[in-house]
Amino acid sequence: MITLDAIDRRILSCLQEDAAMRLEAIAERVGLSASPCWRRIQRLEEGGFIRARVALLDPDKMKVGVTVFVAVKTNQHAMAWAERFCRVVETIPEVVEFYRMSGDTDYLLRVVVPDIAAYDAVYKRLIGSIELTDVSSNFAMERLKYTTALPVNYA
Repeated sequence: MITLDAIDRRILSCLQEDAAMRLEAIAERVGLSASPCWRRIQRLEEGGFIRARVALLDPDKMKVGVTVFVAVKTNQHAMAWAERFCRVVETIPEVVEFYRMSGDTDYLLRVVVPDIAAYDAVYKRLIGSIELTDVSSNFAMERLKYTTALPVNYA
């Protein structure tokens, strides 16, 4: 079990800010030379703290600037149904986040599309693939905060 220290947390913060940041820049920002910094990064990867290094694309340039939050309710709670529903959702690339919820909503999806017509196609694909009790769609009017960076001070 790896225990993170302040330097590890600063390294993770740097990588969350820009995964392509040069090793030398990270090392300088955290107060290490390149070799020990690289060893720490490798240890963080091996320990599973760093799952992947990705590029974040601009949704407007990718023509998927419309975000829809989709609340799904079902009266089906069998494991076989849930597994089938997960497989259906996995095949829809416009669904970029998918959660099983507590409370009144059973599942919450975040969908990105270019426009309402494209969302309607996603909606029809979803309801045509599996039995759902209720599907409620909410269109985001404005993104006020968006980050992929996780807080590092709890680990």
